[in-house]
Amino acid sequence: MAITAAHVARAPRIRLGMVGGGRDAFIGAVHRIAARIDDQYELVAGCFSSDAEKSLASAADLGVARAYASFAEMAAKEARRKDGIEAVAIVTPNHMHAPVAMQFLKRGIHVICDKPLTHTLSEAKKLARAAEASGVVFALTHNYTGYPMIRQAAAMVAAGDLGEIRLVQVEYAQDWLAEPVEETGQKQAGWRTDPARSGAGGSTGDIGTHAFNLANFVSGLTVEELAADLQAFVPGRRVDDNGHVLMRYQGGARGMLWCSQVAAGQENGLRLRIFGTKAGIEWEQENPNYLWVSPLGQPKHRLTRGGAGSGAEAGRVTRIPSGHPEGYLEGFANIYAEAARAIIARRDGSAPDAAVTFPGLKEGLEGVAFVDACVRSSARNAAWVKLNL
Repeated sequence: MAITAAHVARAPRIRLGMVGGGRDAFIGAVHRIAARIDDQYELVAGCFSSDAEKSLASAADLGVARAYASFAEMAAKEARRKDGIEAVAIVTPNHMHAPVAMQFLKRGIHVICDKPLTHTLSEAKKLARAAEASGVVFALTHNYTGYPMIRQAAAMVAAGDLGEIRLVQVEYAQDWLAEPVEETGQKQAGWRTDPARSGAGGSTGDIGTHAFNLANFVSGLTVEELAADLQAFVPGRRVDDNGHVLMRYQGGARGMLWCSQVAAGQENGLRLRIFGTKAGIEWEQENPNYLWVSPLGQPKHRLTRGGAGSGAEAGRVTRIPSGHPEGYLEGFANIYAEAARAIIARRDGSAPDAAVTFPGLKEGLEGVAFVDACVRSSARNAAWVKLNL
């Protein structure tokens, strides 16, 4: 008998809600695309804006039947429905992450939250305690950890291919805030340069946390202390738009992190280099399907996504044959797919496969502690400070 789609059992799609991400929002659409790529989620409800009228209009745009005027109403009503949401995606400005998440956590609804975890460290610690007590799946969308060649790089480091890690160099450079665009009414610049909404860190919170998380994920190291020199180059800007950070890792390795949103000509220049006693590796987000490997005393060579030498860790998050570009949206989708595996396992009362990997509360706390430490250090003329974890 021929096997048809009707004979293939699959888990029912996860009923997903969204808070934020309505009309004129950038990241909400990215999350919705990512959630749909592997067909594991169905968006069934949302509070897409703090403006009730805009939330309803956004829901109509998206064909979402259950639209709410507030996230508190959404959490309460969805929790009472038999067909209510199982997970919520939080895609608001930073200052709203914690209050929104709290409403859903206390009702046992899984959370997929945009980074950073919160806009203050005290709030992050409170949220982490609440999430751990609730027992739900909590995923943080540090999407770059979902790239196949980043999984490859992390696997190589863990296997000892680089030897003992000595040096970690990471940078994330953009230029979109090189001028005071927040004064023009540009929505994305407006909240990202407002410390009441973004938190005390500007570029450090927005993109520095990505660089910090990526370096930690691949190296497997833990930062013990750092020294940061932060600047607001644009006159009148209230948060940093550039930062240089020295890092000391447990075990003796050293690191440097540069994040900037005023680097003319840079679009999305996230770049990672790690050097050990045996070899070095290099990866850049704008060419994400390549990982360069430099064994000590041997010719430098390139590994490609899906190509020869690429291992199982990269393969399990690879969708299309080698030579076809795969990047930003697929990286996001990999985080959603990994979270889905954990949610479905929780639904079934089982444990997810050991290979399931996604950023969560630990990474969220580390990211907010990184920003806090950078701000404290810079205020003391780049003094060395420990992360307050």
